[in-house]
Amino acid sequence: MAKKLYVSNSTESSRMFKNDFLESLTKVHWSVPIIFWIPVKIYFIWRALVPGELSVGTVVMYYLFGLAFWTLAEYVLHRWVFHYEPTSKFGKRVHFIFHGVHHDFPKDRLRLVMPLSASIPMAAIIYLLFSLFFSPYTLAAFFSGFLLGYLIYDECHYAMHHANFKSGLFKKIKDHHMLHHYAEPDRGFGVSSALWDKIFDSGFTKKKAAGTAKNQVKTVEKKENSVRTEQVH
Repeated sequence: MAKKLYVSNSTESSRMFKNDFLESLTKVHWSVPIIFWIPVKIYFIWRALVPGELSVGTVVMYYLFGLAFWTLAEYVLHRWVFHYEPTSKFGKRVHFIFHGVHHDFPKDRLRLVMPLSASIPMAAIIYLLFSLFFSPYTLAAFFSGFLLGYLIYDECHYAMHHANFKSGLFKKIKDHHMLHHYAEPDRGFGVSSALWDKIFDSGFTKKKAAGTAKNQVKTVEKKENSVRTEQVH
């Protein structure tokens, strides 16, 4: 029997901290990133167009550049940061908080998009890094596109775990991400796109095992849905 790569497919959240305040910082509704980051995106567009006096064409060019660059950043962060395996006890704890918990509880509805407690500091650090390579106003246009890429990633990630796509592009993207969770967690690091997995040759290899894993996941989900239905009635 294949090794189980997760703890539970329950949509409920597992406890991470004894302290209630710290615990609250690890949970977030899927709509929060949209509500918070869209006004920030609009501000950066305004900054590029009005104080920066950049042409619409220039803003669009840097905006699309930022959007495209996000896909690479998403891949790099997921593969070499979130899947870095520390050896110390403290390092393992930090890794579990940032990403390990998601692999143990992949359908946890409150830990599928990044909480503001993590995304704001991370965005600030990335913005400062980008400021070394861009002028302030071109950076504003670029970073707004970069944030759009992040929002697409975050909301797609939630949908991959909770929406039921029957066909089309989103079905392919979901299948790709589900194989990362339930078949080969050391491959398939692209979430909103499989492009960089193809470029870096980190796509899936165990096709037969992957198909078996998908069937196992469906069986587990049916059982858990049945249990929840019985509990309601």
